[in-house]
Amino acid sequence: MKLKYCLTAILTVAMTFVAYPKQKQTATSEQPASKKEIVKTGYNFGPLPAVAFDADKGFQLGALLNIYDFGDGSTYPNTRQQWYMEASFFTKGSQLYVVSYDNRFLIPGVRWSSALTITNDKAMDFYGFNGYMSYYDHEKVAAGKDKSNEDMYIYTPKYRTNRLALLFKSDFVGNLWQKKLFWEAGYHFSYFKQGAINREKINKNKDEYKMFPDSEPTLFEQYRDWGIISDNEADGGINSTVRLGLLFDTRDKEGAPSRGIWAEAHVMLAPKWLGTTNPYYKYSATFRHYIPVVKNDILTIAYRLNYEGTFGKDAPYYVCPYLTTMGPTYDRDGMGGYRTVRGIMRNRVQGLDMAAYNAEIRWRFVPFTLWKQNIAFGLNLFSDGVMVTKNFDMSFGRTKSDFASEAEYTKVKGEYEEYMKKGLDSDRPHISVGAGFRFIMNQNFIVCLEYGKPVGKYGKQDGNGAFYINTGYLF
Repeated sequence: MKLKYCLTAILTVAMTFVAYPKQKQTATSEQPASKKEIVKTGYNFGPLPAVAFDADKGFQLGALLNIYDFGDGSTYPNTRQQWYMEASFFTKGSQLYVVSYDNRFLIPGVRWSSALTITNDKAMDFYGFNGYMSYYDHEKVAAGKDKSNEDMYIYTPKYRTNRLALLFKSDFVGNLWQKKLFWEAGYHFSYFKQGAINREKINKNKDEYKMFPDSEPTLFEQYRDWGIISDNEADGGINSTVRLGLLFDTRDKEGAPSRGIWAEAHVMLAPKWLGTTNPYYKYSATFRHYIPVVKNDILTIAYRLNYEGTFGKDAPYYVCPYLTTMGPTYDRDGMGGYRTVRGIMRNRVQGLDMAAYNAEIRWRFVPFTLWKQNIAFGLNLFSDGVMVTKNFDMSFGRTKSDFASEAEYTKVKGEYEEYMKKGLDSDRPHISVGAGFRFIMNQNFIVCLEYGKPVGKYGKQDGNGAFYINTGYLF
């Protein structure tokens, strides 16, 4: 019933929230005259209650505001400039604050995008490094959730940590060739503060036999004890980063593309002299392709291939879960989760190098106009996947001198060896499949409902599947 109420609230408000600027009736090059689409002009304002659901974060309560500027309509369905503001709270303890701005005309010939994002996760997912090399004890998690089982406490906090992340970016994109090939340059600043969970809050309102005990360390605490996470980066740090890249873009439109290629490659340079606490150098390459099967946006095949890599043999663990981007969007964390690999637990896959894919069949049906808005419904089938291709060093990083006694050293080293025996010798592909529904308005405002489930021999290591109510297409 809660999901029903969430969806009703989203759709009701989404269909009534837009201010009514001037509009023109035109037909696109593929549309017959009988199916003219309204070309939006001027400003469209979109205040909306942020009522949604994410299996990784819980129910979302908050508010957001989209402001679209279509100008004289010559750029529709793309905007001249766009603002986005959000403040949200999640029932699993997260908070999200976003302010972003995208402008195509302020600087002649250059697109400027800027964003400030703050996330405060009181119980963020942490499943270790290198995918299946880090064992996830799904049986104990399931036993702890069984309310009739008085022999097993809630085990989920074992895989939780506390993280505050502040990210700021300012990106510039300019034309190199025929408005298809572009240069990219930007400055990105981020601050991470990481630590152990607050056990008092985790155990609040739980029966005593279900409380996560003080005697049980979290996996994050164990990684620190074992020296897998070094002391100099365990608590987080500052990243001051320059990004440079190339972009090739032939999409027919940005919000819901149905044809074209969107490919980009960039490097992230975070040297010590720029203010970075733990210097690193990374790169990223992404190829997206949209193939029209039935014209007029009715049926489209879309896929995304992504590679996140590291120059050298080391990078701070707290920067590696991110799917890096440039332009109007901001970095998405968690290889696993709605914005990266749907149906797999958030942050399940972390490595120095990671390869990922997303493939979809998108069917848009029942397009119509209502209250001077272009409305459509859509369905999609998808498969997502990711795998670590370069590992973090997970060797035991302590010596006997780090412990008060040899007995303590032997105990901790034994726990580490037992943990490593449970994992695989290397990662394997993490695959999920699923389906979704879309509510599309003016080809920019998109509400989605999706469900994804891990598959394969080690599927239970990636969770039991996840349901999402969110906005936009994945890519």
